[in-house]
Amino acid sequence: MKSDQAAVISELHTLRDFMRWALSEFSRHQVFLGHGHAEAWDEASQLVLNAVDLPWDTNPAVLDGRLTQAEKARVVDFVSQRTLERKPLPYITGEAWFMGLPFNVDERVLIPRSPVAELIAAGFEPWLRPGPVNRILDLCTGSGCIGIACAYAFEEAEVDLADISTDALEVAQANIARHALEDRVRACQGDLFAAVEGETYDLIVSNPPYVDADDLASMPEEYGHEPALALGSGPDGLDITRRILQQAAQHLTPEGLLVVEVGNSEVHLMQSLPELPLVWVELEQGGNGIFVITAEELRAHADLL
Repeated sequence: MKSDQAAVISELHTLRDFMRWALSEFSRHQVFLGHGHAEAWDEASQLVLNAVDLPWDTNPAVLDGRLTQAEKARVVDFVSQRTLERKPLPYITGEAWFMGLPFNVDERVLIPRSPVAELIAAGFEPWLRPGPVNRILDLCTGSGCIGIACAYAFEEAEVDLADISTDALEVAQANIARHALEDRVRACQGDLFAAVEGETYDLIVSNPPYVDADDLASMPEEYGHEPALALGSGPDGLDITRRILQQAAQHLTPEGLLVVEVGNSEVHLMQSLPELPLVWVELEQGGNGIFVITAEELRAHADLL
């Protein structure tokens, strides 16, 4: 492999050369795309640009610029991490984007990709009751991307980011600082609502672990770099979601709203709680498995939980 890398460094010269080569390597090693880009060319170009400290929207005229030996070596290292180690691109670059916002990420947190972004952009209409939103909880926050995006969408709201993982909360805290939101957003450690005992919220949003055992066993290698704690949740993927449903009403204001993403485990949830009046959101931008339910409905159907 070292001789191959030496030949690449010797024979390729421009950004465009290395993007083409990266694309070929992606195809040769059949990398999985699911952590940022849907197209291999987009991923290849972003990997190469990041390796030489250029932004994603770099002027195309730069692509024919020649790289230094050190830059070539860094590009080759990035491509090696992506193809041989199967490391997702955001873990290589240390950055991911969500709702048009940049976030620090590493292997302590999931890579942001939740379709909840579509709901945040719409202000959770038409499900969220009219009027001011004073307090929001992002439960199982990971990097903090959902809660921080909510802080942008609801400029007067205070937002709590809760997670059981102290490692994840270190990343979330760094993102709070990156977005200069320390005055309105805080990180809280604990097992689900134990992190915010006694607190109530107008809106609770959660993207908890929800991958069932079968799906977890068959996921592409790239997912092996993500924290297992943030992916799997029992045989049907709903161990944590059931606990959220059981406890959420105690932490919602009388007209509060709970929003939870369960992905493909939505089928299991429909089958196990068919009488619970969950509203499944139809997403225009792709994705599935997000339900909403009001505090009033949770309290009225507590016997089912």
